Amino acid sequence: MRKVAASLIAFLAASPAHAESYMTGTWFGQGQPDDKSSMYIDRMRADGTWRGEYRTCFKNKAVDQVETGHWSLVGDILTLKVESVNGVPGPHTDGYKILSHDAQRQKYISQGWRFTYTPQRMPDDFQMPSCALTS
Repeated sequence: MRKVAASLIAFLAASPAHAESYMTGTWFGQGQPDDKSSMYIDRMRADGTWRGEYRTCFKNKAVDQVETGHWSLVGDILTLKVESVNGVPGPHTDGYKILSHDAQRQKYISQGWRFTYTPQRMPDDFQMPSCALTS
């Protein structure tokens, strides 16, 4: 029994590949498939949880949306398992293929829309810019 418990502990300790991942951190980008002027922040936590903040500006007025869930990275495929949208359950899964990355920038393409995203790493306390600054 102790061998099984020790093996399970070792497996669980090694499983969170997120903790070591270059994806962990705060990423800011601009553009969405239907609106190239929109903005987003992806907060990828080492425990595998994720928070996506989205802003679209209409005549300097912000329309915001927040999605939460879990993320995983296997090879060059990033998967976002969305659990809630604006606090309401809305489960779905979005997939992305990583095209390139370094410590400060990423480039990935959505598997459904075929839209390319190019976010930049930001400090973890980074906040969404106002519409007045971007419009």
